[in-house]
Amino acid sequence: MTSEFGADGLTQQGDPRELRNETPGQRLDRKWNDILQELRVVMTGTQLITGFLLAVAFQPKFADLQRHEVTLYLVLVVLATTATMLGLAPVILHRELSGQKQKERVVRIANVLLLGLLVVVSLVAAGVAMLIFDVAVNQQAGWVAGGVSLVLLLIFWIVVPRIGKREPRQR
Repeated sequence: MTSEFGADGLTQQGDPRELRNETPGQRLDRKWNDILQELRVVMTGTQLITGFLLAVAFQPKFADLQRHEVTLYLVLVVLATTATMLGLAPVILHRELSGQKQKERVVRIANVLLLGLLVVVSLVAAGVAMLIFDVAVNQQAGWVAGGVSLVLLLIFWIVVPRIGKREPRQR
């Protein structure tokens, strides 16, 4: 079965025989819990990458970085900070609207925020690979590592989900 989140964060897709027998309220609760679980996974990685990036500036070798490496580093710090904020946003939204019968709105907005978070974290991961290879090997290796990372991300964002959408062949 494919993802149950559509572009609106609510639309169910997949084989109609597999749809759950749940009330709209139960469905929203389940979707909110799914979002929270996904946020927990992504935020752990985001915190580790952000911590790594913050520690880099305090290393002796940081003073030896070339101008383009410092620029890449600062871009990555901004992206990692943005990722942290995007990860906090659904929880803040839930806190602000809790008890106001806005669960559908919270789920829809949180889904968009989570997708944005995944895009930003994907870029941070590719950028960190690029920075590490640039510093450890050379600028060309950094570009190759960044390019390979982006290709892998495109495969995971575009190709893999489409594989899951293919219908099994009839025998």
